[in-house]
Amino acid sequence: MRAGGTGGERAEPVHGGPAHGAHGHGAGTGHGAGTAHGHGAGGDATGADLAYLALERELAVFLRRARASSGEMAREVHPGLEPAAYGLLVRLDEAGGQRATELAGYFGVGKATMSRQLRALEELGLVVREPDPADGRASLVRLTGEGRDRFRRVRDARRARYVRKLAGWDRAEVAELARLLHQLNTGSEPRDPRPGPERAPDSAPGPERAPDSAPGPERAPGSAPGPGGHRP
Repeated sequence: MRAGGTGGERAEPVHGGPAHGAHGHGAGTGHGAGTAHGHGAGGDATGADLAYLALERELAVFLRRARASSGEMAREVHPGLEPAAYGLLVRLDEAGGQRATELAGYFGVGKATMSRQLRALEELGLVVREPDPADGRASLVRLTGEGRDRFRRVRDARRARYVRKLAGWDRAEVAELARLLHQLNTGSEPRDPRPGPERAPDSAPGPERAPDSAPGPERAPGSAPGPGGHRP
């Protein structure tokens, strides 16, 4: 796969424009985002300030596009699928069966939010619950055959779009972007795996955890799922 690097769905939400700017055509050179922010932030802004302001701007654009993309992909998987739930399919495909509490902790959402989204996925026939072999009192959520087929069809089509969008990039640039996004996502991981306080699944976390990933449970890279994620 041309867009390889760190692997894993979360490191993939590359949506073109903003990310490419980071490679020297916008934020990186100071002729685009950096210069513009210098005038807006005041003449005494340091080079480091401009770099972070440029990064903030590019990530904001990236997240807006990521949310729109997650909505489109969710509808492609199933017309009734909420955009926020797309990241759940990403996680279940890459990690296999998971407890609802594990998913809630992974995405940083409350149990009530996770239960509602899983119930919706069950009603659409995309996931199923089954007894946890390690603990008969608990259950695991996994993709159904139909859910896996629908998700992978959309995922593969999206990856093909990445290849077309980044056709002009050097392969090493693609790998470096994937590495940096992975580093950003890893640094944004919550230290406590237990679910945090209830919050809206669409609350934008920092830089579409990604990769695949990320809106809704799919956190954006830098948030916290977040994103999924979509966390993309």
